[in-house]
Amino acid sequence: MDGRDLVRSVKFFGTVQGLRAARTAWRQRRRDARGVRARGAERARVPGPVSGAEPMPGGGIVRFARSELRIRVSVGGAVFWGWDGAEPEPSYALDGTPPEADPRAQLEPDKDGGWRVVSERVTVEVSRNGAVEIRTPGGVVLRRDLPPRWWEPVQGGPARWQQRSEVPSDARFFGLGGRASGPRLREGVYRLWNTDPKGGFGPGDDPLYITMPVQLVVSDAGTHIAFHDNTWEGRVALREGEEGAGSGHDRMGSSEVRMNGGPLRCWVVAGTPERVLAGWTQLTGAPAVPPSWALGPQHARWGFGSEQEVRRIVAGYREHGLPLSAVHLDIDHYDAHQIFTVDEERFPDLPGMAKDLREEGVRLVSIVDPAVKAEPGNAVYDSGRAADAFVKDARGREVRGEVWPGDCAYPDFTDPGVRRWWGELYEERLAQGFSGVWHDMNEPVSFTPFSDMTLPRSARHELEGRGGDHREAHNVYGLAMARAGYEGLRRLRPDERPFLFSRSGWAGMQRYGGTWSGDVSTGWPGLRASLSLALGLGLCGVPYSGPDVGGFDGSPSPELYLRWFQMGAYLPLFRTHAAIDAGRREPWEFGPEVLEHARAALVQRERLRPYFVTLAQLAGRTGAPYARPMWWGSPQDRALRDCEDAFLLGDALLVAPVLESGADRRAVRLPRGRWYDTATGQAYDGPGQVLVDAPLSRIPVLARGGSVIPVRGADGSVELEVWAPAVGRTGGGLHVPDVGDGWERTEVERYRTRLVDGRVSVKQVKGDASAPPRWRVRVRGGGTG
Repeated sequence: MDGRDLVRSVKFFGTVQGLRAARTAWRQRRRDARGVRARGAERARVPGPVSGAEPMPGGGIVRFARSELRIRVSVGGAVFWGWDGAEPEPSYALDGTPPEADPRAQLEPDKDGGWRVVSERVTVEVSRNGAVEIRTPGGVVLRRDLPPRWWEPVQGGPARWQQRSEVPSDARFFGLGGRASGPRLREGVYRLWNTDPKGGFGPGDDPLYITMPVQLVVSDAGTHIAFHDNTWEGRVALREGEEGAGSGHDRMGSSEVRMNGGPLRCWVVAGTPERVLAGWTQLTGAPAVPPSWALGPQHARWGFGSEQEVRRIVAGYREHGLPLSAVHLDIDHYDAHQIFTVDEERFPDLPGMAKDLREEGVRLVSIVDPAVKAEPGNAVYDSGRAADAFVKDARGREVRGEVWPGDCAYPDFTDPGVRRWWGELYEERLAQGFSGVWHDMNEPVSFTPFSDMTLPRSARHELEGRGGDHREAHNVYGLAMARAGYEGLRRLRPDERPFLFSRSGWAGMQRYGGTWSGDVSTGWPGLRASLSLALGLGLCGVPYSGPDVGGFDGSPSPELYLRWFQMGAYLPLFRTHAAIDAGRREPWEFGPEVLEHARAALVQRERLRPYFVTLAQLAGRTGAPYARPMWWGSPQDRALRDCEDAFLLGDALLVAPVLESGADRRAVRLPRGRWYDTATGQAYDGPGQVLVDAPLSRIPVLARGGSVIPVRGADGSVELEVWAPAVGRTGGGLHVPDVGDGWERTEVERYRTRLVDGRVSVKQVKGDASAPPRWRVRVRGGGTG
């Protein structure tokens, strides 16, 4: 806690809400003292020597003196291993049943008394002491998990465990959910406990709203994801390796996972980055594809205050010639902050306003918090009590917390019946004219200063009928709430794809929507942190995300606002937002120069709408993120692995945001191939680093030579923007036509480009045949069409 946090806490305790929060915190401590048994003396355990094995489809069980290990390789090449009888199910991360075992993969004896499973894509070796190695088909080690260690309370209770792993010395770590210090995760300890950071955050703050035990590791040997499927609180200690510079004594990179309970089980998916994310998607589910309008620019503010102000802002966008797809209403539109209500004095005709805005092409999106004001007469609370929907303590009493409406109860979203009850409540939001929702405060939050601001760990949860407490349910609370909302919206409007994004979540949350940065601090470090979050979450299977443009908690300078705005225009969720006391975020509030350049960014975003639609559809089919780290197509390029200040948008575009004040030029590291500055047409050849102009009017965006990018033409129809390939090289691209906001699935259009006698040839590929494209083609970067 720094000085500002201390001052805020002292001020908070001086309010009525603060006194209630302090009382809540005291009650939580008492409940935990009664409901969570002290660990007391513990007994350490390791697997011990191997004692035998039992072959099974896809692998088998290897038995040790004090434990047993279940190994299974699936048809798609994903590897599962679990200790002490741990199976793939039950799991909040998996989408349905686990993949089938590969019948060709057999458990067989290995050297030195160990065992191994050989499959087409990986080889799994188990040593006689319980170490597990994942190797490529060529025998190169991707990771080595050392024998685990457990600490079991003598008096009974959940065992703590530790799993230490080694990776190649050149490996780089990514993932672990939304981390502000990435996307490359350097040496340090990362906590696994979804947390509201109590205000704005920057690169040094950890943990944040979404933590996942999902590591993506990139090395010369290959790329892999390792997922420890365990929802309990834990920590991951990472240390990058070091090569011996010719001495032959490399120091391996290491990862040490410690969990306070729950099963010790892991999934590993190996291959190219594309194959790894596709395998992860097969395990955890396809990302929800947002409706097409949600790929346009969106505007939010905590504190619109009235229907008149919302209309004024929308009119301002129109008058200044600025595209706008959606307006988001924060908690101030509710009646006394009670969810599923409307302050009718300030918003007397919300459905009428929603109808008027929709006719102008602007949708309304509503915030929804999980906390329900615990007051008889509150319709949501009364119906929740009737449905037995709220979290209780070990004595069967409702668990209460202090949130915006006051004393609140919390639905138990780990109960299927409660999820259905909650989903039905969204009918009120739809009736008010809202087209989507954003879930906030769902870590979940209770205003208890000097603590984790969440529910007592002893709080009881249904956990799909298994029963358990908040230690196991906390990290999946936001995920289960997202499921409740998404499934409710699907039932209420079955012909439309729901639009939902959530501040908190866990592995598999992409099935129900996306996320955003949360309360990122206003400042240049916050700008950098927001890029880190978007890239890291994409590598954990959550492709739709973006920041609060301008930062949440302060007043950005015109330059900072514009640079954030320019970067946000190339991220999946493009939304401005700010706290009630943090100043305005409308482009015209920052002067005519910023307005002009922001308009250019918005126009470019709309021009690229067909490309964003294509990326969204591809993400829903393959799991590939829209925004990708620079090494995505060249993981063997070590310089690109360390590049954190630029990103790829799909395969075709390289975006190099300006992350420092006063910069009008910046260095850009290029992957292999020809790249064109989209503003000047200047060509560059990679790999290597180049210096490009970055005037205040734009950020550098480069197009890959040979790429085909679907864009919106001047008349609104689709055009194919083709960037000339280098001599002797070919290229191509994909386009998925926009068929609206329903569930119709269209075929992917595939295009191939090449240079023939100085002319760029573009063909649509259909099986073994090719044909001229059905869209207008515009060639850029030299050559003629």
